Amino acid sequence: MNRLKTIEEWQTLLEKSDEQPFLLFKLSITSLSSVTAKKEMESLVTDLPRYVVISQLDKNVSNAVEQDTGVKHETPQLLIIKGKKAIWQATRYQIKQSVVLEAIATYV
Repeated sequence: MNRLKTIEEWQTLLEKSDEQPFLLFKLSITSLSSVTAKKEMESLVTDLPRYVVISQLDKNVSNAVEQDTGVKHETPQLLIIKGKKAIWQATRYQIKQSVVLEAIATYV
């Protein structure tokens, strides 16, 4: 997963999401559910690009994601971004490989 550190990186990805959908994983470095979800994301096999926002370190990016997508910030949180919109999301212990793969097959 590539870490998004700047609002400019986020905005570039969002603009390109018409052509290339992607997964955006937001996590907290102090949350047990984030650790569990991170393990699921690291072992996920998909062709979709994956990006991560660390909420404590990249708060401005996390805030921009919330503002641009209209999806209330939570951690951990996984979004599928397509067409400049969050078309699917999961939080906490809902972030499991099987659930994510089913969402990708359904929505992408």
